[in-house]
Amino acid sequence: MAAAPAPADARSGYSAATGTFRSLRPPVPLPPPEAPLSLPAFVASLLPSLPPAHPAFLDAATGESLSYPAFLSRARALAGALRRRGLARGDVAFVLAPAGLDVPVLYFALLTLGAVVCPANPALTPAEVAHLAALSGASVAFAVSRTAAKLPPGLPAVLLDSDEFRASLQSNGGGDDTASIVTVRQSDTAAIQFSSGTTGRVKAAALPHRGFIAMAAGARALFGRPRPGRERTLLTAPLFHSMGFAFVMRGVALGQTTVVATDAVARAGVKGVVAAAERWAVAEMTAAPPLVVAFAKDATCRLPALERIICGGAPLPVSAAERFRRRFPDVDLCMGLKIYTVEWVDCSLRLLTSFLSRPEKTFVVVLAHTFQGYGSTEGGGISLMIGREECAHVGSSGRISENVEVKIVDPDTGKPLGVGQKGELLVRGPAVMSGYVGDEEANAATFDSEGWLKSGDLCYIDQDGFLFVVDRLKELIKYKGYQVPPAELELVLQSLPEVVDAAVMPYPHEEAGQIPIALVVRQPGSKVTEAQVMDHVAKRVAPYKKIRKVLFVDSIPKSPAGKILRRQLTNYVQFGTVSRM
Repeated sequence: MAAAPAPADARSGYSAATGTFRSLRPPVPLPPPEAPLSLPAFVASLLPSLPPAHPAFLDAATGESLSYPAFLSRARALAGALRRRGLARGDVAFVLAPAGLDVPVLYFALLTLGAVVCPANPALTPAEVAHLAALSGASVAFAVSRTAAKLPPGLPAVLLDSDEFRASLQSNGGGDDTASIVTVRQSDTAAIQFSSGTTGRVKAAALPHRGFIAMAAGARALFGRPRPGRERTLLTAPLFHSMGFAFVMRGVALGQTTVVATDAVARAGVKGVVAAAERWAVAEMTAAPPLVVAFAKDATCRLPALERIICGGAPLPVSAAERFRRRFPDVDLCMGLKIYTVEWVDCSLRLLTSFLSRPEKTFVVVLAHTFQGYGSTEGGGISLMIGREECAHVGSSGRISENVEVKIVDPDTGKPLGVGQKGELLVRGPAVMSGYVGDEEANAATFDSEGWLKSGDLCYIDQDGFLFVVDRLKELIKYKGYQVPPAELELVLQSLPEVVDAAVMPYPHEEAGQIPIALVVRQPGSKVTEAQVMDHVAKRVAPYKKIRKVLFVDSIPKSPAGKILRRQLTNYVQFGTVSRM
């Protein structure tokens, strides 16, 4: 018989006996972990009775829709077709395709089959695509005609815009029920998503079915049963992104209509997104910080049906959030944590006083009607604010999510810390990744000896159980929601013969969140220019990874072991001098 859990403080969730903080939320029941169950099977079990024509997915540009019966039928037919082609449980399927209604169908078919979904950004260069495909161990790829040329030679590919693929979406009447033939365990990997974790080097995070099952169950517990015809979500996050992938699954679990912002909407910019939101009367939408900034600045923008925006992927500047709140006082703004380390800010006297009172010159501000959340690719959703009352806890990222427990430990000794003490956040829960694919060194650095995931963030939890993220131990740069690994750009910079050494650092930018800038040490006598350095990098990386500013310096600060002292890099930069997007 299992021992009873050690008692925890009812106010903070802290257990002195174990050194852990438990969630103060009611636990959400999950299936027994040993029960065979795939994410699609679990999500389908949540679906209530819906009108036959109720759309599961809708193309924001064309209006084409896919009803729930049609969506599930296509996913089953495609799973059967792929199984007959030899795709098996555990095979890694590399997906390099733009957003479209076929992509969610493909995701569900692969997951039903027990294959691993590995989506990547279609804007990547061929060299980057080849690296990620090899890193993930992909055995097959799914692309469209215009992205297939980027795939590495020898990797079998299926084109989503081919007649063969279109035919595979139709049931052959053979009764091949793949879901009843293939046994998928909850511990099996559902998806591989690329992350730089805490070190800046791209890694492939393996995420199990159970993690997404927990996410779907939590969303259902929080939002309840769907409101057909009223609950539409405009998904502007790319479907290859962790947020896009999660919202595809979440939408089906909630019986919502997910309005997919396809390339046609993206090409039209802010006006295209606004037009889509107005045309389809969406109640909810996802938005990267630049989009929220644009909404706040556009005096013609009218979104009468909108109830909430989920803003994630990168920090949203306080000034932009304030402008948005003034423009849309009835719209809830749900954001990821914002952290700013600056030398000066243009803000109100109240904010300035708060800023100057803190010697580390770091501050976090949360506005009324602003719901904070915190999580990561590796750790899933870790904390969340629920309700307006919790939003009064200024600076917090909410309380620990259901079914999650965390520890705050001394970064140097690993000793557990208590209420109000700052240390590195460690997390354990059903949504934590299984590990990095083929990278035991990174796994050893990311998990402690008891299996806790190290977040790389400096945090504390107050007496009421609210989590505060004080600083980032990570080196990752977030540009418009995309992850930009400094180490990757540093290698590209160092491949330029005129460069002796280089370091890349994030720099705060209102529209982009952060932009990557480079500190470069030139060879003696070299006349290489800023434009030449930026052009060298731009030719070798995806557009969102481009260096936006170059500063030539005499040396890069490093430790005796040769590690870049990134905290000292800001000494080279004067706040307010970088504006290039």
